[in-house]
Amino acid sequence: MTTSENPSTPADQTGQESSVTDNVVHLRPQPASEDDARTLPGAEVEVAPEVIDAEIVDDTAADRDGDIDAVAAVTLVDQPGGDSVHWVRRLQQARREPIVPAYLRSWSEARTTTKWVAGYYAHTTGYHAVRSPLYGLRLAVRAPRGVLLLAAATGRWVSDAEGRQVRSATVSKEDAVTYLRLSAQRDARVRFRSILLIVGLLIGVPTLILLPDALPGWVMWACTTLAVALLGKLGTPGDKPVVSPAVVASRFAKLTSDAVTQALASLGIASINQALKADPKAIGFVSPIHKDGPGWRAEIDLPGGATAEDVIKNRSKLASALGRPLGSVWPEGRADISPARLVLWVGNEDMSQAKQPAWPLRKGTPIDLFDPQPFGTDVRGNWVSFVLMFVSGVIGAVPRMGKTFALRLLLLIAALDPRAELHVYDLKGTGDLSPLERVAHRYRASDEDDDILYALVSLRELQKELRRRAKVIRELPKELCPENQLTTELASKKSLGLHPIVIGADEVQIWFEHEKYGAEIEAIVTDLVKRGPATGIVTLLATQRPDSKSIPTQISDNAIMRFCLKVSGQVPNDMVLGTSSYQNGERATQFNFKRDKGVGLLKGVVDETTTVKTVYRDGPAAEALVNRALAHRVAAGRVTGYAAGLDVAVDETSAAVNTLLPDLLNVFGGNDKRWSESLVDALADYKPDQYGTWGELPNGTTKATQLAAALKPFGIATKQVWGTDPATGKGANRMGVERAHIADALTERDKKMKRG
Repeated sequence: MTTSENPSTPADQTGQESSVTDNVVHLRPQPASEDDARTLPGAEVEVAPEVIDAEIVDDTAADRDGDIDAVAAVTLVDQPGGDSVHWVRRLQQARREPIVPAYLRSWSEARTTTKWVAGYYAHTTGYHAVRSPLYGLRLAVRAPRGVLLLAAATGRWVSDAEGRQVRSATVSKEDAVTYLRLSAQRDARVRFRSILLIVGLLIGVPTLILLPDALPGWVMWACTTLAVALLGKLGTPGDKPVVSPAVVASRFAKLTSDAVTQALASLGIASINQALKADPKAIGFVSPIHKDGPGWRAEIDLPGGATAEDVIKNRSKLASALGRPLGSVWPEGRADISPARLVLWVGNEDMSQAKQPAWPLRKGTPIDLFDPQPFGTDVRGNWVSFVLMFVSGVIGAVPRMGKTFALRLLLLIAALDPRAELHVYDLKGTGDLSPLERVAHRYRASDEDDDILYALVSLRELQKELRRRAKVIRELPKELCPENQLTTELASKKSLGLHPIVIGADEVQIWFEHEKYGAEIEAIVTDLVKRGPATGIVTLLATQRPDSKSIPTQISDNAIMRFCLKVSGQVPNDMVLGTSSYQNGERATQFNFKRDKGVGLLKGVVDETTTVKTVYRDGPAAEALVNRALAHRVAAGRVTGYAAGLDVAVDETSAAVNTLLPDLLNVFGGNDKRWSESLVDALADYKPDQYGTWGELPNGTTKATQLAAALKPFGIATKQVWGTDPATGKGANRMGVERAHIADALTERDKKMKRG
């Protein structure tokens, strides 16, 4: 709108009705008070309702004419219409609850749930079936009491005992009229009920006498049993039930919003308490509290200023306020939604006491390390899986909390991939990793100087192997390796030599603190941790003393997988889990020394830091698993190094010398040619400690395959040779070796060593 050149008119000044002239709208001025209203000409004494005194003006024209000051543009902060304007956006941002419950989202979970439900009802049915004779005896013993109670109840009914107190009250009040009316009513009732009882007895008693002759015997027995059961139930005291409970229910009640709110209010967090004081409903629940596995799940929005970390830091207080064991209360944050979003899961029982489901890898079937493999279960009992390839890992804990077993579990998983080459070092020397000896490419179980030197030589080989692999991957054709990234298909090609290599070292601080070799080992391991994962070399280091000396910072900072069991303080906690982890609520100090063995915080290979209970496999179970892994390796021709009797002998010059060729010449005998299987048996007899596993192979074909793989690095190929079977005396062509080829290869190797 535009204003006229004269914005004020007599009508405006006299307070008359507003008028519209040209493009000007004249608004009637309003008095500020009743007194002001009386001073205005023509004004009424009654004060008009309060309105805004304003004039609609074109800002640009007013500024141009200079009659009034320019008015600054005003931006509306709160848009009109409320939330209804954005209802579509609200629907888009809303989180949809899953249609299918969590326990039915996969075949494995559905099978587990079905198995549990079937087992529950099978147990209940069997429990009561076994005790059914006892239940019958209880009913029979209590039936006479039921008869007496039934007779007493019948007598009270016939005599109208229920009205006795009312009639007594009228006598106390001396209300004769009411008493007479009640007495007449009582007499009528007693008369009618007595007639019914007499008629019932006259009909019922003869019927009971005559029925046995008229009905089949089984019907009478059924009726008698039913009568005894009913009378026994009637005669059962309230505190002595007939049926014993087959399952003892949990002593913990359902988790409710009131319980959660009260528990959060007791933590002493100022922002929560202030918000609850102003509004008792300041704590919001995103969705109804519901069952989630063996427990309850509550998703909560904390009041402004409070964060999930504040609650996580006070987990023990929260468990106390809820009246639950510490191991069953697990608050977690959802930083991807808001720092104030808290997910509280409260289990039916302590995590350490809950039964763990059967490990999917327990049968020892071959696996692919490029796929996620189950390492343990979370607080809800769900499997936590991750890909072991392309990671370096650090495991830390105080002694006797399950650190070594966690490392052994990862190595057992790796052993189930027949392609994986294992380097196992038990620097504690107790033999906890000894089950892996039969499949290890390199193995030592001590911290002597020669064992440290052995590891150094092997690490030097691995560093050279790392460089070779990097070159191979770099030079592969783009159609075979378009992203210059190792894949399971490339790892399966023996010709490329890109199979997985997994290094596991327990009490690794002994390596780095060695006076003579520590510095070089640290430099090599640092290189392997940084560059190894991209080439298929996985390094897993475990220590009971997580600090900058036991695991150098360059190594811990570049470790992708971090698993921290119980530690004693903030420093070791952050050495394993990373800087500021303790301040962020990731605290492995919370675990109990006696109760939480094998329980730790897993970080880096999962979306969020997760509390994990590892799978426990004792010595015999681990050995059985390794036996299956060995069978898969034999079938694939992948038994190498230490497990194949092709380990290295190390001297002070750090030179690696393979003894296979001279050992073969020693057992060859006077023949120029021999079958491979007979040579393997001879080697096993000659050096059982070194070649014993070869002699245990199931048949001649697998023995020949093993010897062929062992001779391949020396350029010796096995072929069909004629020989005689000592058991049958018959001749045949079988895979074998010529003595001359072995001698020539040994001579060539010795020449290379002298030149080196």
